[in-house]
Amino acid sequence: MGAGSQASDDLFRWFCIESGSLDNPSVILIHGFPSQSFGFSDKPQPKYGFDYTLDEYVSSFGSLMNELVTDKVSLVVQCYFSPVVVKYASSHQEKLKDLILLNPPDPLRASDKALTSCGPYKMKEEDAMVYRRPYLTSGSSGFALNAINRSMKKELKKYVEEMRTVLMDKDWKVQTTICWGERDRWLSYDGVEDFCKGSNHKLLKLPMAGHHVQEDCGEELGQVVDGILSRRIN
Repeated sequence: MGAGSQASDDLFRWFCIESGSLDNPSVILIHGFPSQSFGFSDKPQPKYGFDYTLDEYVSSFGSLMNELVTDKVSLVVQCYFSPVVVKYASSHQEKLKDLILLNPPDPLRASDKALTSCGPYKMKEEDAMVYRRPYLTSGSSGFALNAINRSMKKELKKYVEEMRTVLMDKDWKVQTTICWGERDRWLSYDGVEDFCKGSNHKLLKLPMAGHHVQEDCGEELGQVVDGILSRRIN
């Protein structure tokens, strides 16, 4: 963004890719924090219109939904963005068909160890560099990452607790599925089964996937998502 990253503005760009047929049900796939989309989305410096708080992300995600969604939509959300989406959805259940959460968080451990050693294998250094590149080629990406880390350390625990409360509330009507990569070395599986039983949400385990479910077992996850949505359609 260059100088534009320091300019206060009411509008910021979210990078997204549209694919598929308009005749099919709408699905929005959302990566967790932090993600390589920083290479394409706007990344203003903190104090210049966006401070990377989770409340700001809820508001911004709502604006994105208003722009993209004209009918009910299904959401597939990975990891640390799950509490943000659930916070938004708690006030907009009428807009959602299904909610699919991929390894939603409980503990917070923020570093790029999640890139290299949280799956069923150790990611090759050259592959990890694909994720790190935006932070190495632009100072604004680094500012954004640091701001997110500070915000999450302050707010994530509260947001995760609120997410659990919302998903267990009797007034929560959105069909919800938890997909869990069993080889996640980053987030603990402890309590996940009990939570799903207590909240009456479906739990689907992917034995060969790690923390980055969509990266480790993308084809299998695609089949899982298709199966969930197909049952809802029929």
